[in-house]
Amino acid sequence: MVGRLVTVGVYGFTAERFLAALKRADVGVLFDVRQRRGVRGSEYAWANSQRLQQALADCGIGYLHLKELAPTSEIRAAQYAADEALGERKRTRTELSDGFRCAYVEQILEPVDLDKLLTGFDASTTAALLCVERDPRACHRSLIADRLAADYGVPVEHLMP
Repeated sequence: MVGRLVTVGVYGFTAERFLAALKRADVGVLFDVRQRRGVRGSEYAWANSQRLQQALADCGIGYLHLKELAPTSEIRAAQYAADEALGERKRTRTELSDGFRCAYVEQILEPVDLDKLLTGFDASTTAALLCVERDPRACHRSLIADRLAADYGVPVEHLMP
């Protein structure tokens, strides 16, 4: 089990600042919890899967895509509907809807065997959960982090741009 966990989003970072934040946090492995591993917009092309994996490898940081922790298209659609009702956009959202939280925990987080996913890492490893949202409260990565903190006592820090 990892010894420490950080969460990080893509929005608000440049590639250089993103990698510097991971290095400062002593991240040894990055868990990509996105369903689709691309980000729209040229300013975020660095976060698309192949480019990101190469940049991480160049920094000596491991990479794992944990698609089983990504919300389904249906769960994301429910969040988009809630965002629309509030007049929010994905890039400026500040929190998840109750519907998203409940659906994500029930359909994704509860069935996943976190022990199995995180075996092979020791207490000296700092892992990063990656998605796109700037604010962790607006992203499912915070739900994963909360579960790991509650069930395994893993300390969590949220990296912000």
